[in-house]
Amino acid sequence: MSANQEPARIVSANQEPARVLSAKHEPAAVALRRPALDLWTSAWTLLALANLFWAGNIVLGRGVTGLVPPVALAYIRWTGAFLIGLGFAWPHLQRDWPVLRRQWKLMLLLSATGIASYNTMSYIGLTETTALNVLLLQSAMPLVILVWAFGLFRDRPSLAQAGGVLVSLAGVATIAAQGSLSILLHLSLNPGDVWVLVAMAIYGSYAAMFRHRPRTHPMSFLVATMGLGSCMILPFFLWERASGATIATDWQAFAALAYIAVFPSFIAYLFFNRGIELIGAARAGQSMHLMPVFGAVLAVAFLGERFHVYHAIGIALIAAGIVLASFKPRPA
Repeated sequence: MSANQEPARIVSANQEPARVLSAKHEPAAVALRRPALDLWTSAWTLLALANLFWAGNIVLGRGVTGLVPPVALAYIRWTGAFLIGLGFAWPHLQRDWPVLRRQWKLMLLLSATGIASYNTMSYIGLTETTALNVLLLQSAMPLVILVWAFGLFRDRPSLAQAGGVLVSLAGVATIAAQGSLSILLHLSLNPGDVWVLVAMAIYGSYAAMFRHRPRTHPMSFLVATMGLGSCMILPFFLWERASGATIATDWQAFAALAYIAVFPSFIAYLFFNRGIELIGAARAGQSMHLMPVFGAVLAVAFLGERFHVYHAIGIALIAAGIVLASFKPRPA
């Protein structure tokens, strides 16, 4: 009997290091998963990071004017993001493809509004206006989303949401006017600002319609919309190239393209879409008031611009508006 049991004892002895090794590494794996889970379930952290990346996109989009044509910038951005995300999303895409195919009309609409039109028009606008103007205009996005949500689905904003939008807009106006009522009254729009405003109106419809997206894995939906959006931009990219527009071949242009393809595209859209899932389009849209805040910090850090008292007042009002809008109404 003992001879027959010996192999069992040998197997057990051989397996013991594996069990010890597994137990030894399990706390480390759990420790790594916990912050990722905390991030994925924290709507306002995800939304803040998305807006930080988008603020960097606007600053860079203006900075590469003359180096990368606007339509080329949009096309390379989404093609690059699609290729990066495809490897991560492939298993989910294979499983979710029947669902995406059944709702192809909605997928085309969301890709056109949230990816192709919005970003291409924003980059065109940046060739004719300043990054600061675009950052300030983007802060009106929560109001645009509220209007679309009401127009499409008869969603009525809560008193806290409406008040938060107004308080945050007051903060944006304070920054735009440099704390001066006279400057505020004489603000004017240029063609670049108009491009951006139209782009915002289009994107607001995307954010409002997002609730009806196909029920798939977030990576499947994101990569599919990026791929469709890239295909939609392609004819305009080819037209721009045929008209003589070229991309500068220097490290600054390539570094900007690499950043834009990864952070404000793949990561920021994943984070923002998740934020909408967690707290809804109207409240998630309120986070876009953070863009001029982050933009001001980036301008001070990288462009050497000065930080003024009116910046502090405006940022405080924007923060107060976001806090106000984040309150959930108590059930009756």
